Order: sequence, then structure tokens, then C-alpha cells
Amino acid sequence: MKKAYSTIILSLICYIAAAQNKPDSIEKWSTHFQMTVIDQSHPSFKAPYSGDNSLNKDAEEALSLTTTLYIGRKLWKGGAVYFNPEVSGGSGVSSARGIAGFSNGETFRIGNPSPALYMGRLFLRQYIPLSKDAELVESDMNQLKEYVPKKRIVITAGKFALSDIFDANSYSHDPRSQFLNWSLMGNGAWDYPANTRGYTDGVVVEYITPEWEVRAAGTLVGTYANGPDFDYHFWDAHSATVEFTKNMVFNNHKGKVNLLLFRNVTKAPVYRDVINAYLNHTDVSLDVINGKTYGNVKYGIGVNAEQELNKSLGAFFRASWNDGKTATWAFTEIDRSISLGFSYKGDGWKRPDDVFGVAGVVNGISKDHRDFLAVGGYGFIIGDGKLPNYSTEQIAEVFYNAKLNKNLYLSGDYQFVNNPAYNSDRGPASVFSIRAHVEF
Repeated sequence: MKKAYSTIILSLICYIAAAQNKPDSIEKWSTHFQMTVIDQSHPSFKAPYSGDNSLNKDAEEALSLTTTLYIGRKLWKGGAVYFNPEVSGGSGVSSARGIAGFSNGETFRIGNPSPALYMGRLFLRQYIPLSKDAELVESDMNQLKEYVPKKRIVITAGKFALSDIFDANSYSHDPRSQFLNWSLMGNGAWDYPANTRGYTDGVVVEYITPEWEVRAAGTLVGTYANGPDFDYHFWDAHSATVEFTKNMVFNNHKGKVNLLLFRNVTKAPVYRDVINAYLNHTDVSLDVINGKTYGNVKYGIGVNAEQELNKSLGAFFRASWNDGKTATWAFTEIDRSISLGFSYKGDGWKRPDDVFGVAGVVNGISKDHRDFLAVGGYGFIIGDGKLPNYSTEQIAEVFYNAKLNKNLYLSGDYQFVNNPAYNSDRGPASVFSIRAHVEF
């Protein structure tokens, strides 16, 4: 038996060594830069009452700025390290509060409007080849120009955004060039682990083939809701995320379907417990931001599909759900979400690098979450002081992204928000945006 095991291990080592004989690296260093400026405004709208976390009923305007430097360095065969210093400043309208599916994906983690320098990402990526066949991947942000095995295991460890790796979609994922709304750039009910700026520490392991992809992550969570610091009591507070991807081709057009599962263990308070304590007058704080007890669980599921319909037109669909019993801890206050949209390249008017997009999303929350808001509770995103008339939050977005030259893009964007923060007494609100994006 020992001899058999030795033979298998030796064969595997020889196989991997043979697969690595082909040079895998074209460049040793990779450097890219992006800057995104978004000016967003909304006119006044109907609102008979407001709370601490309400979208301002009066007309307002807000400017946000983010810049990122992407540095990559080849370390050894199949291994590289990536580092992203960032500067961000400004804010969203109403300080990024008052809409569960907020309107500016570039401001959802900015806590202080003053420009600040910080470390966004610092992670190691290692490819382990499982086949001799490789494909050339072009240089990009956090991607060296290199040969990547078509069948491989990928290990990513360090500080990163979990949404960099999970819940990807070709048509609706990047608020710097696609849809701006939070609940369109990802599965809205996925309370993905992150600090205030959207990053976490952890490890991701991926198994990738041309037909199937499987990835799993173990990551840290925040010390309190939407907090800047990680809780290093990993056995008491952590997040587990798993995703299965099926890549498909229909009539020579690519598509894929993702199934995402997550389970977060945090100090997030249980809505029903907080409500009962308030009604019993044992604790009237209605505090769901600063949890005191470890072991509370939030779990959920998300489906994410995309399909190229022709060389110019693509469609996407997402649906997500979480149990809605514990308070939102990191992303936004959505417990159910469904979205559908289309993306069209400007080939028909001889602007092949321009993109027009249109989409709609419906967001909802659990009964426990509704009851918490109805008694006057506040999360870190929404809360009008009361919620006598709950309704789903319905959002439509349309944008046009024009490529002006090799490095500069300019977008116009409009969002119609019905029942902001699930409150049919307030709104609807219209949000207008102009976005300038530079990359090189």
C-alpha cells in the first residue's frame, strides 16, 4: 500500500513539473491605475416624515472620488503578489443612507468624506497547474500578463475584496463602468464579509476547468456592523462562502450560471430579541450595530446568470435570499433580491467600445427586519424612524458609458427608486449621475 501511495505521489509531482516546463510569465511587474469621479444628485420628493437614516427629501448633490494603484510582482513559478494603495473621498447623497439598494457603488464604504490614503488589497495568488494546456492572459488590474493553466487550482491569501472573486458577472459587476446601484453590481442579499471599505482578510481556494469552477473562502468579519476593524476571534466570528459555476456555450455565444452559498457567524444581534427587549423595557436602545454575543448566524443563497445573445447584446439575472433573522453586518439591508438587465455595445452606431445598459431590481426584507424598522429601529444604512406601510424597494437604472479615448470614459446614469428603504410613504426618488473614469 505504501508503495502504491509513493507511486501516485511521485507521478503527481512529475506531472506538475512537466506542466510547468512551459514558461508561464511574460512580465515580472504589472502596474495599472484607475480614477473614478461620480457626481450624483436627486431633486426633492414627497416624504411626510423622515428619520436619522432617511434619504434627504430635499434636493441634494454629492461628489465621490476613488483612485487605485494596482501593483503586481511575479515571485516564482505560478506565484505573484498584488498590492493596491487607494485614495477615496467625498460621499454619496445623504451620506450613503436611505436606500437599501444604494445608488453609488463607489461610495458604499467611505465613512469620512475627507480624502484618505489606505491599503486596499495585499494578497498572494498561486496557480497549481492540473493540465499541460495553458492560455495567455493579458495584463490587467491585479493580473500579470502570463500563461495560465486551463485546468488549475488557484489559492488567494491576504487582504482582498471577496466580490473580486465571487459573484462575478460580465454585464453587471463593476460600478466604475457598468451599473452603479449596489443591488445590481452583486447579489443584494449576500451580506458579504467586509470592513467599512469593502475588504477582508482570508483565504480562497478555487478549482477551475473550462467547463466548471468551484471556489470556497474562509474570511474574517467585522468587530461591529459596518466597522473598519476585523474580529480575529476566528473560531467565534467568521464567514464561509462557496460558489459553483457552470460555463456554457449556446449557438457559439458564451454564458454561465453561478450558485453561491454563504454562512456568517458574528456578533450581529437577532432582530426578534432586540424587539422583545424593547417592548419589555429591558433594553430600549434598539442597538443592532454593536453586538455583544458571539455565535449568531446569517446564511443565504444567490443565483447569478449571464448569457451573450449576440456579439453586441448580453443579458443577466440575479436572485438572492438570506434568512433575515440577524442584523445586517457588512453589505446592505437586503434580505431578498431579484434583478434582470441587458447590456448593449455600440456596434450598431459605430461605437463598439460604448455600452448602453438597462436593468431593474426588486429588494425586500424579512418580517423580523420589517418589525424592527417599524418600532423605530435603525440599521447602518436605512431607517425612517417608523415603517407603517412596508413595500418592496423597486429600482430601475439606465446608463450610457462612452469611451472618449484610450484611457477616458464618460457615463450618464439615471435611477428611479420607488419605495426607498421599503417605505411606500416616501418617494419615489430620481437619482441622476455623471461618471468620469480614467484607467491606464
